[in-house]
Amino acid sequence: MIRSMTGYGRAEAILGGRKYVVEIKALNHRYLELSLRIPANLLPLELEIKKKINEQLIRGRIDVTIRRETYSGISGIEDPRLFEVNLPLVKNYYDLLIQLKDLFNLKEDITLDMMASLKDVFIPLETLEDEITVLWEGLAGVLSNAIAALIGMRQKEGEVLGQDLTARLYLINEHLDEIDARAPRIVLEYQKRLVERIRELMDGMVIDESRLSQEVAIMAEKSDITEEIVRFRSHIKQFLEMLKSPEAIGRKVDFLIQEMNREVNTIGSKSSDAQVSCHVIEIKSELAKLREQVQNLE
Repeated sequence: MIRSMTGYGRAEAILGGRKYVVEIKALNHRYLELSLRIPANLLPLELEIKKKINEQLIRGRIDVTIRRETYSGISGIEDPRLFEVNLPLVKNYYDLLIQLKDLFNLKEDITLDMMASLKDVFIPLETLEDEITVLWEGLAGVLSNAIAALIGMRQKEGEVLGQDLTARLYLINEHLDEIDARAPRIVLEYQKRLVERIRELMDGMVIDESRLSQEVAIMAEKSDITEEIVRFRSHIKQFLEMLKSPEAIGRKVDFLIQEMNREVNTIGSKSSDAQVSCHVIEIKSELAKLREQVQNLE
């Protein structure tokens, strides 16, 4: 079942006396781009959180927000807790500040107030490894629920997209049928016009039938679009099969649409027939709409 790239998922749970809320928003993007906003006490779990998301989502801009609230549900109110100094981070901050002083020949001193104001210098004691492990066991389930809700919304939107894409593919195939049916008549009409024109120019003289047949054969070979139609129909068949696939197909069908455009352009260039040109224009129009919709697929 195909999935849209847009969606929203939310889940929450009480962990360690606090409520954790996970919200995930997904938008269109060519690749997977992950933006993560988490409380300081979850920084040691950042890689685990990203890994879990990467395992289930293939494409899209994914914005993940994890909030920690008091049990009463009032966001941003924390109960008194013990903190410790994040020494590795502080040392890294200090080294960078020294580099900046040397680089720009700055005279200001690096003060305690300056260091204390930097982000995540003080971290809660609950970030100790054993407590983090217990916290992750619960948080992983909340994150999974939020991802599942996001995927569910993506699948519902994907069903609607799939119906629209399928309808457009069948419409394109109908235009191909019209072109295919018209192709043999183009040669016959060309032969008829050629004979009439030659008779006008020769003013009653005998027409060289072999030469005429040769000219018609050359024209028929140059304007033959059988291979293009066969390949185009093959692309449509692959497209329809991919729409039933559980895998992410966005990039694959985008490539197929490029191939379809190539085939219809060749058909248009080989044929100077007005009716065929009309069908070519309609096909190009539908392909443009297909490509626009495909940008929403994971």
